[in-house]
Amino acid sequence: MARYFLDTSALLKHYHAEVGTPKVRAILAEPGAELLISRLASVETLSAFAIKVRTGVLSGADFARLRGLFLADVKRRLLKPARVLNAHYQLAGDLIGTHGLSRQLRTLDAIQLAVALRIHRAAPLDHFVAADQRLCDIAALEGLTVLNPELTP
Repeated sequence: MARYFLDTSALLKHYHAEVGTPKVRAILAEPGAELLISRLASVETLSAFAIKVRTGVLSGADFARLRGLFLADVKRRLLKPARVLNAHYQLAGDLIGTHGLSRQLRTLDAIQLAVALRIHRAAPLDHFVAADQRLCDIAALEGLTVLNPELTP
């Protein structure tokens, strides 16, 4: 059974068609796959939907529909959210200290990566899935096997 951690940048592709959507949907449809996200992804996902409404990509009705689909996927445990703990914030700060001086590592990305790394250290992940190549590069430096759905056929 494959274990995936999906960053919000990849997760969004399941709900709104864009480059990389087929690969993300294939991952989510993979029989027996364990699909992990952080609780932070819940807020980031809704925020991204709201941005799409403000920029005219989606309507308010689309927001409500996508929000409902996302929450249903969490409720039925298709997506398994991991809590964000104090230890994750500490590790995120360490990641910024290690990588942020020479690479772009945004705050929320550092927290997402910290959650994925702690999960990986407890029970290895098969893939860290993100559509942000800068984040993928740092995740790979930290020892994760990365999958960028925008670059994968």
